[in-house]
Amino acid sequence: MTPPAVTLLDVARAAGVSKSTVSDALQGSGRVAETTRDRVREVAEQLGYRPNSAARRLRRSSTGAIGLHLPQTATRLDYYMNLAFGAVQRAQEGGLDVVLLAAPAGAASGPLASRVDGLLVIDPEVGDSAVPGLLDAGVPVVTGERYLGPSPTPAGAVVCDNAASLTALLDHVRGRGARRPALLAPEGASAWAEALRGTAAAWGGPHGPQVALRTVPFAATAADAEAATRRLLASDPAIDAVICAPDGAAPGVLRAAAALGRTVGTDLLVASCVDGAANRGANPPVTAVDLRPAAYGRACAELLCDILAARTPPDTVRRHAWALETRPSTTG
Repeated sequence: MTPPAVTLLDVARAAGVSKSTVSDALQGSGRVAETTRDRVREVAEQLGYRPNSAARRLRRSSTGAIGLHLPQTATRLDYYMNLAFGAVQRAQEGGLDVVLLAAPAGAASGPLASRVDGLLVIDPEVGDSAVPGLLDAGVPVVTGERYLGPSPTPAGAVVCDNAASLTALLDHVRGRGARRPALLAPEGASAWAEALRGTAAAWGGPHGPQVALRTVPFAATAADAEAATRRLLASDPAIDAVICAPDGAAPGVLRAAAALGRTVGTDLLVASCVDGAANRGANPPVTAVDLRPAAYGRACAELLCDILAARTPPDTVRRHAWALETRPSTTG
């Protein structure tokens, strides 16, 4: 015989709080102290409580779901998969399901607004034909990084200081002796790509030689990075540091360096704008900017949940912290 489902009242009794407090704590709404919220969630998990999705949707007159749109190349990138997991975890804590979207241009309005309460649009590119429709879908939208194209203003955004993170990388390799750094920068019109290209162009002035700038695909593979690095070093042998922007591509720079007889960590420094498993497991491990993607996805979902629950006004922009992880590819 199937045991009866655990109810909100069961959780309330076990946690020693009211039923309404349990509801607010599990949905991330109301004025509930953080310690109480944590205790309620712990008790609910121990008891095996599962929210009644149908009842919740009726009470809230909502779909009980949010949509998540990632760049078209995201499915093979470690960064976006970790970001998606963080967003899903935070949404579930608020009683929301997450729908992964792959909407073609023009298909996002109308029907989409009836299926989700809000949208997360991550790293929106001007060249992505789906983005304008998503931003005009009639539900609150939070973007991960700003959208540079003409479109309705999103309800909120979570942004990283990508100019500061690249500056930190350039300053780091300069401090390790590099005098002719290069950047393999992403193509395309996204806030991340433009921040990196603009920062590289501006950094050389006060610090000496200009950064040698080469563009590669937004989601360049290790093979793309290897080919670009071979061409770069062949045309400019004075290059003594290569910073590779795309996620997972830096090992290709290491292969090119080895093939050309360069010693990584001494006469050629290598770093990445995005950290991940490929950098940590490379030989040698690659210095990189840890953008904390799971925490970033969580922050995006957190802001959308706060906007949906009217805890935060629209037009809110939150900052997300990064960290520089130095490894043998720049420290010898």
